[in-house]
Amino acid sequence: MMETAPTVSSMTGFARVAVAVNAQTTYVLTVKSVNHRFLDLHLRLPAGLDGLEIELRRVLKEHMLRGHVELTLQVDRTTAARGGYNRELVAAYVAAFQAAAEEFELQGQPDLNVILRVPGVLGSEARTDDADSPLLAASVLEHIVPLLGELKAMRQREGAALAGILHATLDRLAAATAGVAKLRPDVERRCQQRLTERLEAAVGADINQQRLLEEVALLVERSDVSEEIARMETHIQHFRDVLNTGGETGKKLDFLLQEMNREANTLLSKTAGVAGAGIRITELGLAMKAEVEKAREQIMNLE
Repeated sequence: MMETAPTVSSMTGFARVAVAVNAQTTYVLTVKSVNHRFLDLHLRLPAGLDGLEIELRRVLKEHMLRGHVELTLQVDRTTAARGGYNRELVAAYVAAFQAAAEEFELQGQPDLNVILRVPGVLGSEARTDDADSPLLAASVLEHIVPLLGELKAMRQREGAALAGILHATLDRLAAATAGVAKLRPDVERRCQQRLTERLEAAVGADINQQRLLEEVALLVERSDVSEEIARMETHIQHFRDVLNTGGETGKKLDFLLQEMNREANTLLSKTAGVAGAGIRITELGLAMKAEVEKAREQIMNLE
């Protein structure tokens, strides 16, 4: 049996199911989620289902890692209505009619049509049967796990799309890093030349050449970007590994992007003011920072 490759998940998803518990009771169960730093649960249930809410929270915590999750349960119970009339009100009306007729010596009988039009005489007794609440709770708990499966499937599809965007971003970061590595020798030569000229101008042509070379070598070493290049390459590979591993990736990737941004800043500070290839490295460093910011916007929605 072939194993499914691990995938990253977005925190954006939606799932809905409509269920008939019996002839009188149906419900709609909806779950949706958006990005959040932690697992933030919001449940909207009809009154009287406190026990069900506790169970639903437990299931959600078992299946969800991060995100603002909203669960809504809408219940529709068919009411059984019995037609009837208000006997006490009708009796009072008839008694009043008879008393008035006797007192004023009038003839006649009460008109039933008139009596039935008196407000409150006719009505129905609407009965809402909540005796099926245990059946309702059992049905909701039966359907919540498959529903969360649908939600997670949608989140994984969204995550796969984001992973594709992030891999493309990493490709551009890798290309920029390779460009810097290619230009590094020329930048070092130009940096050494510039430092030599400045030192000679400061102390004159009689400076000890050996001492000059030592000072220049020390300053060039401080402006060397080989370590930044190596660390950037490592971060890029680590970023790819996390994407390919799947699971809870958002926080790990955010940390890696912070490190990448730090390397780009250091690279820019070390090559500032160097002419020729140094200008191109500055452009590549700024491009790195731009790609890091784009990636940071994308991973905000990763679980």
